[in-house]
Amino acid sequence: MLQIRNLDSLAGSDLPWLKAKHHFALHGHDNAAHEPLGSLVVLNDDEVAPGTGFPMHGHRDMEIVTYVREGLLEHTDTTGGRGQIAAGNVQAFSAGSGIRHSETNPGSGPLKLFQIWLRPRRLGIAPRWATKPFPKAERANRWVVLASGLPGDKEAIAIEADARVLGATLTRGQSIGYEIGASRYGYLVVARGAVSVNGMRLGARDGIAAKDVSKIVVAAIDDAEVVLVDAA
Repeated sequence: MLQIRNLDSLAGSDLPWLKAKHHFALHGHDNAAHEPLGSLVVLNDDEVAPGTGFPMHGHRDMEIVTYVREGLLEHTDTTGGRGQIAAGNVQAFSAGSGIRHSETNPGSGPLKLFQIWLRPRRLGIAPRWATKPFPKAERANRWVVLASGLPGDKEAIAIEADARVLGATLTRGQSIGYEIGASRYGYLVVARGAVSVNGMRLGARDGIAAKDVSKIVVAAIDDAEVVLVDAA
């Protein structure tokens, strides 16, 4: 099954400082058909106004991966983690036994990002945070694993989840495939441009859920940037 979740079908928020779209149902008014996929429970498309952001707040027992699409994200947390994450780069943290953090936009333009939440393998672990640059040129027409809890993904940011988050940039006319293992799910979201997935067209910020699908083929209709979550 492949289920397209077009941008126009997503619920969300429209506040002076935050415009958000929810690829997965978070509240009673969200699209009930947009259910979680295994350990993948949230993928939010957020736009944060300059000089604003999420003030210090807490999480526990969740793996949270942030992919910055445009602008600059400033992160501070109670483990001592602090940094600025530029467009195309990634941060990830294990909330574990409890972490408090803030995420703000220090720039003069909008901050646009994807927030990905995954259920952890283990509860109550020590919280941790990490960030890493992933140059887009290294992702040209191929997958690069950005964050992962799967063995063998040594270059990715480590997370405590049975999942991996991948990114790719595609040149118009190019295509790449990805094999989804048995009893696993895939969710692809388009950060920029337009693609087809197994022949189904997606525009910028559209998503597609894959369940009981052994392989997806992503073909670039225009120059494109995509993020894929592979979750148990």
